Formats: sequence, C-alpha cells, structure tokens
Amino acid sequence: MIDRRRFLSHTLAGGAALAFAPQLAWARAETDRKLVVIVQRGAADGLATVIPEGDPQFASQRRIFAEEADAALPLDGMFRLHPALERLKTFYDGGEALFAHAVASPYRERSHFDGQNVLETGGAEPFELRDGWLNRLLTLLPDGDSRALALAVTVPLILRGDNRVGNYAPSVLPDANEDLLMRVGRLYDADPELHALWNAAMDTEARAGETAARRSNPASLGALAARLMTGPDGARIVTIDTDGWDTHANQTGRLRRELTGLDAMIGALRDGLGDEWRDTLVIVATEFGRTVAPNGTGGTDHGTGSAAMLLGGTVAGGRVHVDWPGLATAQLYEGRDLRPTLSMDALLAGAVAAHFGIEPQRTARVLFPDTNARPIEGLVRA
Repeated sequence: MIDRRRFLSHTLAGGAALAFAPQLAWARAETDRKLVVIVQRGAADGLATVIPEGDPQFASQRRIFAEEADAALPLDGMFRLHPALERLKTFYDGGEALFAHAVASPYRERSHFDGQNVLETGGAEPFELRDGWLNRLLTLLPDGDSRALALAVTVPLILRGDNRVGNYAPSVLPDANEDLLMRVGRLYDADPELHALWNAAMDTEARAGETAARRSNPASLGALAARLMTGPDGARIVTIDTDGWDTHANQTGRLRRELTGLDAMIGALRDGLGDEWRDTLVIVATEFGRTVAPNGTGGTDHGTGSAAMLLGGTVAGGRVHVDWPGLATAQLYEGRDLRPTLSMDALLAGAVAAHFGIEPQRTARVLFPDTNARPIEGLVRA
C-alpha cells in the first residue's frame, strides 16, 4: 500500500511497505486498451440484478422480490435491469453493456472463501493454484501494457503472482507534514532502488489527487480509478473490490444500496476516462449466486448461478448473453439454485482475449489451465 500517511508509519517501523509501492513511471504503452475488474464479494444475487421477469415461474419462485421487477428497467422481452442501475442502462442502450446470465465458475460448494479463491485463481478447485489469473494475464501482454494496480489496502489474490503489480488505497487520515515527507525522501536519495520506489509512491499520490485520496464512497473510487488510468503512463489494468453482497436478510434495501453504489462507481469511471473509455473493458463478477427462493428473513442464501457484466467502449453490447435454464423447481440446480449454463472461465477468457488481441485458446490455457475453458467469441470487438 502506498497511501502516504500509512506509508510513513510502515517506513518508520522498518520500510516494509516499500515492496508494495506501485510503479507508475513506465514506458509508453504499446496499445491503448485498458481493463478494470470489479469483484462483488459476498455472492451478488444475479436474479435480482438482471431480472428474468419473462420466465413463467419467476413471480411464484421469487415471491417478495417479484414486486421490484415492476419498477425495473426493460432490456429485452425476457430480462429487466434492477432500477438502481440507471447509468448502466444507458450503457446498454448505447451498445456498451453486455449482461451474461446463469454463469458460474467451476466451484459448486457455496463457501465464500473457497468460491472467491476459485474465481480469483482461475483454478478448477479451491487452492489448486497459488497465483491469480489476472497476474498471469500480464505474461501475455507487451511490457508496456502490463501495468497493473489494485485499489485496495493489499493486493487481492486475483492480481498476485510472479509479475510485479502495485496497490493504492484512499485514506481519510490527515496529511503528513510536507517537511517530514521531504526529509524521508532525502533518506532514500543514496539508495537507487528505495529512491525510485519513494518517488513512484509520491507520483501516484499526486496523480490520485488530494480530494479523492480522502474519500471512499463508490463514485469517488470510480473517479480515482480513472485518474490513475488516464494518460500514457497510467495503469492499464485495475482491480476494485466491493463488499456487501451477502444478502441473507432484508435483501431488497441492502441490494438497492449496493447496486446504487456500483452504478455510481462505474459511471464516475466512465466520466473520468473520457475518450479513453472507448478502449476500456470493465468486468463485474461475483463468486456465485444466491438461492432462487427467498428465505424467512427477507433475504436469500448461498446459491450457484449468477450474472456477470461486461461494460465499456470495446463491448459488443446491447444484449443479454444467456442459455436460459428456467426457474421451475425441476430445472434448478439441486432443487434450489439457478442452474449455471455458462462458464465464467469461458466468458473471461473470450472477453480478455478479444480485448487485448491475444489468441483465445492460448489465453484460456494460461488464465484457466485446469478447466478446459473454451473462450466465448463475439463478446468484445477486436
């Protein structure tokens, strides 16, 4: 983490934080393509996000959640979008959003910890792989395109591995005294490596902006991501973690709040990127879905199939990509969950390969080596 207030505390304790300082002073990138991966931790309810109102069993199976579908935003004859996602609906109407449904990773046991591990590593089983698929992606990109940054206190598993990455987290702590910062900088003048790391940390802080560095609301986080990505020396790949999706109780209000924040974050990212949005792909994914039927506390429990999102200027959007399995009880996975018919690995491999112009099968072998994923074509424009 390179937030300068906390950076100083680690430095005074022995300099341990220096290893995590992101290197943003890279050479000019070889392409203009950018990638943002947003993880919805906690298992987002895809059935309440991209609502299958056209399924004949929807109203009876979803019961208390069916009323919200009346206010949802129409996508096609089958699906509607949660009413909190107003900005994403404009992306959809403009052909810059694709929603994939009934999608899941290979994992089927409904543990957050294990499910997130599979989603982030790209393995077939929990803890089968030690690094993240997004870190492995860096080996397939030209050096100029491999600048990766996590907007998090620590680098998440999806971005960990042998390839060097950075992380940055906004803070609400008071600024360190500028004189103190200068003195610490002078301490590293005689050490070429530490001097470069310190300068990179200060450059990133300056790029982030003082106002954004003090805030953590979703819109400001999206704007911060845009600032860190714009220009020839900006990060090419960024990850953002979002929490609050584990809606076991009172789901209606809680999900509306989280989706409102997600909509604001992505909207601010798009506004901040400006013309660079046309070369950007945003992926939104969660570890698994939730039960079709509500529980007794107005929520849903851990499920299987969910929804994922592809957003941005390179997306071949304006559609819902799905092989719909149906919501009748006999059609559900283990009689309770949306049955997955779409591989998360195939979706990710196909989208990333087309976005960066990498051979699809090679992309799948590197990112998801043990799942035999067959990349889906036509999701993103080359």
